[in-house]
Amino acid sequence: MLAYIVRRLLLIVPTLLGILLINFIIVQAAPGGPVEQMIAKLEGFDAASGGATARVSGGGGEVSVAGSNYRGAQGLDPELVAEIEKMYGFDKSAPERFWLMIKSYAQLDFGQSFFRDASVVDLILEKMPVSISLGLWSTLITYLISIPLGIAKATRHGSAFDVWTSSAIIVGYAIPAFLFAILLIVLFAGGSYWDWFPLRGLTSGNFDELSLGGKILDYFWHLALPVTALVIGNFATLTLLTKNSFLDEIGKQYVVTARAKGLTDNRVLYGHVFRNAMLIVVAGFPSAFLGIFFAGSMLIEVIFSLDGLGLLGFESIVNRDYPVVFGTLFIFSLFGLVAKLLSDLMYTLIDPRIDFDSREN
Repeated sequence: MLAYIVRRLLLIVPTLLGILLINFIIVQAAPGGPVEQMIAKLEGFDAASGGATARVSGGGGEVSVAGSNYRGAQGLDPELVAEIEKMYGFDKSAPERFWLMIKSYAQLDFGQSFFRDASVVDLILEKMPVSISLGLWSTLITYLISIPLGIAKATRHGSAFDVWTSSAIIVGYAIPAFLFAILLIVLFAGGSYWDWFPLRGLTSGNFDELSLGGKILDYFWHLALPVTALVIGNFATLTLLTKNSFLDEIGKQYVVTARAKGLTDNRVLYGHVFRNAMLIVVAGFPSAFLGIFFAGSMLIEVIFSLDGLGLLGFESIVNRDYPVVFGTLFIFSLFGLVAKLLSDLMYTLIDPRIDFDSREN
């Protein structure tokens, strides 16, 4: 097992390099970089004045003038343009910029944001509590709902319970989480009907003045709608995975043999089937958590005005804040690769009979 872990850790380095290189090429080729944005600002076209959401909806602008390397650069002093390029590091060639970025990352130096007066690490740490709250609670609640429901559907396969719960699962599978979020806002956040839950932020303005119990209630009161939207949007896949995993195990020969020896259904289910069937479900927890943590909650954060990592990544991409884009990409990719390794290790914890060292490479 130790040799397998070492091999996987060594593979993380070239994988990260490949991810960074591909994204570096794509992002650098896209128009509207930080130099163009600064030139547009100097020309009176502040492309980033309304934020990322304003740019997506058409706010701001960038002028295009022929005969210049940058849109809107005509009429500006070439020395000023050169100073802007130097300020953002674009006085160097693309390969040199990539090499300097890799050297900095090897020293755990992720740089400073172009447009925010903070380092990339400080921005991530500032936004992380919101994303951790959404990812942790939505993942835990999803597992607490989906696993018992999937087991119940597997043991009652073909019954009326299985049929009507499948209808609910189909709805949850077909409709994305952000549409459920909009529906919840309309119903319960003062949209058209009831005004029971807050719409903005993770805590109330008077959070510091509340008692300990009041702070806990206020925290979950703000999380109720976004977490509910994420759970409804994600529980269907895990429920079907659990059901199919148990159905596959229930039909195997060792289950038939155990029943033939007189074991009760509960003894067969929880003494023999459960460990094998839950292997793939539980082992996927780290990946599922990171999936919701880093990517799945972006639209939810935007809809509920939650300033987390998803919103940070979205705004940095739209505003071409390259240090934040590549810094968060590096950190999130590293976490994702480590989570894959943890998923494999969880297989061996659940079932010690699994030995990854014996697998053929």
